Amino acid sequence: MIYEGKAITVTALESGIVELKFDLKGESVNKFNRLTLNELRQAVDTIKADASIKGVIVSSGKDVFIVGADITEFVDNFKLPDAELVAGNLEANKIFSDFEDLNVPTVAAINGIALGGGLEMCLAADFRVMSATAKIGLPEVKLGIYPGFGGTVRLPRLIGADNAIEWIAAGKENRAEDALKVGAVDAVVAPDKLAEAALNLIKGAISGEFDYKAKRQPKLEKLKLNAIEQMMSFETAKGFVAGQAARTTRRRLKRSRPSRKPRTSVATKPWKWKRPASSNWRKLRRPRA
Repeated sequence: MIYEGKAITVTALESGIVELKFDLKGESVNKFNRLTLNELRQAVDTIKADASIKGVIVSSGKDVFIVGADITEFVDNFKLPDAELVAGNLEANKIFSDFEDLNVPTVAAINGIALGGGLEMCLAADFRVMSATAKIGLPEVKLGIYPGFGGTVRLPRLIGADNAIEWIAAGKENRAEDALKVGAVDAVVAPDKLAEAALNLIKGAISGEFDYKAKRQPKLEKLKLNAIEQMMSFETAKGFVAGQAARTTRRRLKRSRPSRKPRTSVATKPWKWKRPASSNWRKLRRPRA
């Protein structure tokens, strides 16, 4: 065991390859709480200091990959002074950047749902292999916040500004085939082939068959768009965001609109007239003029 914590372990596999595994003890899912972020910092530092390590596979010990940040910590975080909140976010981003800058190739093996910070962890890796049954996305907008661990920067550099804005603004979960189509992941395999595929990919990167430095470079550079492409991309983006906002507003108004049918109970149910049972009913009616 190279590193062992309550949320993350780093173990040697073979030929200098290590597995950085997320497996938060006492929880059914992995999430980025303070403990996990602190241990990721320590794990990255441990890997960086070990010259014998030649490659890193990031995996999960649970049925999901990582569901995102721990929203139960949001209330306390939002009470912090602005300066302290900004400093904490910058430190968290530095952890992901330091992982991305490791001098060895990295592969994320996405076995299940990878949302928010979970996807951002994958984006920091050089390669991403995804199970055919997994889903990925950045749903933070549904909570009124935006991706804070580098998703707004790395995703557009990987799949283009237009696709990234649609993913971020829609906040939906994306299937494996859709992720592969836009370039968010490099391969999709059957669930039982995921570990093998990740291992073969990291071996190929170590041997030089796959150039992990070239694969990493676009994430370190600005978007390469000329003036016309920038205008087209971001004008289209504004239209998409406006349309998404309009749909959200309509849904909220529909939910808040009172029902047109008044609620009734036994006590308030409207009275309904019934015809008398008497056979003399016709004789009781007023005669026609």
